Amino acid sequence: MSNHSDETELSSKTVCVVDDDASVRSAICSLFRSLNYDVVSFASAFEFLSWIVDCHADCLISDVQIPGMDGIDMYVRMRAHGREIPTIFITAYPTPDLEAKAVAAGAIAFMPKPVNVRALTELVARSLLPPRA
Repeated sequence: MSNHSDETELSSKTVCVVDDDASVRSAICSLFRSLNYDVVSFASAFEFLSWIVDCHADCLISDVQIPGMDGIDMYVRMRAHGREIPTIFITAYPTPDLEAKAVAAGAIAFMPKPVNVRALTELVARSLLPPRA
């Protein structure tokens, strides 16, 4: 497969962003749109959970501390409904216990805010690669 095909394949991938902070949500969305991903954003866990019932996502980036339902609880509910989406949690208040809880729930990564842009983009790109045989 040529590099062009790989780029086209990745560009059709959908990244979802859940964060109640509009500026963080906007910055992350702009970043991934600039990298040719489809991006859908949500201000709450409830909005995302309603959307994901009928829609498809390839990767999820979620804040942990979201009013109403935290990101980890949202992720657990999503998985309980049979949706397995590679998920990266971000938080302004990282603790070892919170990281352990996120990883135990099945997250692929846990990052402090402000996020390292290079690390985040690499994590998303890696999460979208097909599994090795």
